[in-house]
Amino acid sequence: MSSSLNRGVAKIEVTLKWDPSPLGAPPHDLDLVAATYTAKDPNGKPAYLVYFGSRSPDGTITLDRESRTGQGFGADEEMTLELDRLSPAYHRVVVGVAIQQRDGRRTFGDITNTKARVLEGYTELAEHDFTGVPSATAATFAEFTRDASGAWQFSTAVRGFDTDPQSFGTLMGTTGTV
Repeated sequence: MSSSLNRGVAKIEVTLKWDPSPLGAPPHDLDLVAATYTAKDPNGKPAYLVYFGSRSPDGTITLDRESRTGQGFGADEEMTLELDRLSPAYHRVVVGVAIQQRDGRRTFGDITNTKARVLEGYTELAEHDFTGVPSATAATFAEFTRDASGAWQFSTAVRGFDTDPQSFGTLMGTTGTV
């Protein structure tokens, strides 16, 4: 789905929610990740990644809330992307989620009620539950690209990956593996 907003998207909030693991089982730990690409290499290696409570060097992409268990009310993780403030050197931003694998391999099929939402203000641009990639350990679900006028356009598609969180950042700009 592409944004139908002629002005493009400006400030985006991405949220992630999931159910905690069953009592006595190791906690499910999912992480939002954003990869930023330059105009010179929009599909190659990311210029930088934002994850685990980090932020972009210029402060335009921040991870505002981070959970290691999925417990609590509301979103477990929240990321803000101020695309309207992002340097013109950046042409593409891809957002995804990686499942930590510390306590054994886990996939989206192992974690219940996973939901990612992409919002601009009060408008929901997309929502995904990752049921289409049950064997994946990571997935991308939102992409923002700068058009010729400099406006940011949004598109969404879930692309699954079978990889560890450390390698996911280098694969996010590709088409996926699962």
